[in-house]
Amino acid sequence: MTSLDSNKHPVFWFSDGSLVLRAQSSLFRVHISQLCRKSTFFRDLFSLPQPAHPAETEGERMEGCPVLDLHDTPEDVANMVKVIYDGPHFTNNDRDDFVAVSGFLRMASKYLMEEAIRMKALEHLRLAWPSTLKGWDAREDVARAHELETGLLRGHRFPSPIAVINLAREIGADDLLPAAFYDLSRYSYAQIYEPHPGDPLHPDSSPSGSSLSHALSPADMQRLALGKETAQHAITALIQNMEYASPEPQRQHPRIHRHSRSRSATRSATLCVTPAACRKDLCELVELAKQHYLMDRERGCADPLYVAEELGQLKSAEFSDCAACATDLEAWAARERERLWKAIPDWFRLRR
Repeated sequence: MTSLDSNKHPVFWFSDGSLVLRAQSSLFRVHISQLCRKSTFFRDLFSLPQPAHPAETEGERMEGCPVLDLHDTPEDVANMVKVIYDGPHFTNNDRDDFVAVSGFLRMASKYLMEEAIRMKALEHLRLAWPSTLKGWDAREDVARAHELETGLLRGHRFPSPIAVINLAREIGADDLLPAAFYDLSRYSYAQIYEPHPGDPLHPDSSPSGSSLSHALSPADMQRLALGKETAQHAITALIQNMEYASPEPQRQHPRIHRHSRSRSATRSATLCVTPAACRKDLCELVELAKQHYLMDRERGCADPLYVAEELGQLKSAEFSDCAACATDLEAWAARERERLWKAIPDWFRLRR
């Protein structure tokens, strides 16, 4: 086997191709017509007027085809060519899938790929990095299920949020940033800047051979620090305000809480008949939450959305002596989670 043969891509070397793309030492023999169908850049490049005497200006050729050098990684070129020929078929937003999707999106932005294809790739990424609280809850359910099935930390289910932030910056997909920054803020600074082997943010946790970036820009490091601090303040305020979750004892409860993650959404509206006992019970729960999340720093202590959800379940209407107050607590938690979600872009200074 010659050195030329060893450098040919094992999949994307078509014997009837009309152009050789070279990325570092990897070679891709493709069809100019296919590139032009999907890319404005290539369409414009090959529509330029040709010299009157091509033999005098002709560059390097391989097996009769002109060679075009691309200053991209072979991995990214392969992902682009795969989408051009096979269409945008992505999988489950895990780490291997992200390598393919991010590689294509970088190339799509650089080479002005067809917008419809680019949007399909972005919509796929938004399933893991959503802009709605409902989408975030669905994503977290997937991560929890992965943790139960594999025993791995749930952070391994999706790609590193640092890589997502850097991709979003590179391709101008700012709507991915709030979820990515929020996910990253749940890690400690030691886990972010000095991860151990096996940690979700350790470079070795990314697929081998990938060219993903594992460092934030100085500006985004500042945004992360500010956001982490604000998130911690949000948890403190959330717990302190929990004692006001129940309305006045005389107030009736005409509305039924229908938050999808509530276990008591179908309970009938009732009145609190033991207000003094319920107030005492709620104060005890507040102290318990302070000890758990603020003093002991137990799991979830850096995740305001998780804390709010857990607080809402401390008085389950299925088992509580007062279903009315339990329902009120769940409804309060649902409102707080919506409020927190809407505030995330401000925490990380992402609004323009």
